Amino acid sequence: MKKLLTLLFLTSIVLQAQTNYSIDTTYTPKSVYKKELKNHPFISLVQPKHYTNVLEKKEITYTKIKDRELHLDAYCTKANRKNPAIVIIHGGGWKSGNKSQMETFAQEMASKGFSSFTIEYRLSLEAKYPAAILDVKKAIQFIKTNAKKFNVDTTKIAILGYSSGGQMAALIGSTNNNSLFENKNTKATANVQAIVDIDGILAFKHPESKEGTVAALWLGGTYDEKPEIWEQASALSHTDNNTPPTLFINSSIDRFHAGRDDMIAILNKNGIYSEVKTIPNSPHSFWFLNPWFDETVTYTAQFLNKIFK
Repeated sequence: MKKLLTLLFLTSIVLQAQTNYSIDTTYTPKSVYKKELKNHPFISLVQPKHYTNVLEKKEITYTKIKDRELHLDAYCTKANRKNPAIVIIHGGGWKSGNKSQMETFAQEMASKGFSSFTIEYRLSLEAKYPAAILDVKKAIQFIKTNAKKFNVDTTKIAILGYSSGGQMAALIGSTNNNSLFENKNTKATANVQAIVDIDGILAFKHPESKEGTVAALWLGGTYDEKPEIWEQASALSHTDNNTPPTLFINSSIDRFHAGRDDMIAILNKNGIYSEVKTIPNSPHSFWFLNPWFDETVTYTAQFLNKIFK
């Protein structure tokens, strides 16, 4: 026991030395399961699957910031053809979570013919907004630059996220060609052709929104302190005729789609296709759990097949 404690202590020192920032591990599929089990005793955790037609490549460095490497995991069909791609952003309140939490979804979508990528990005305890947005945009550019390696059709890329990742996905998709967020050190753009926002807010300051300290930590201050940043970080502020077709998959909890209906009104005005799929009686973070996981996969695949094919 003494040796084990010593090993754990030394490991924590090594991790701290490697990262030089705090890591929040509170948001996990298991923590979601434990939280929701009392109200939904029929649920179970979704388990990873390994498909024979899917090639998995993990811990690929897509960018380096000083001594900090950022990685992505790739899940690609083995068939030698160009496929639509899905760039997947995990949730966790911009503070917690990691790319491995999206492995099961990526495996499932890859088995259906989509080259799928789960992305590591800098969280709020390491770097404030817009660092995470720029990170994911760099990942998109990396995927495009290496499209042949990953069997990717660069004209068919979707950005998808869950919860805070959904907020980020909507912002990334609604800022195609926006000079504020563009990484100019590569010929490839970070533009995407579809958005899938799964229970992510569209506006930080909105009658339906209840964002507070967690958002303020990421955005570098409260709304009273940084009103322009709260507005800039909201996809609703950027939605226009350049925003791609968008799918919203939501729980029935209104606060997790704050601004959605206003965004849809703008999309409709510009003739841009959108869909809303609401999963009744589901908790937030339903995507980690059966029976809602398969429904989430089905809605996503149907939408992207319609948009891309």
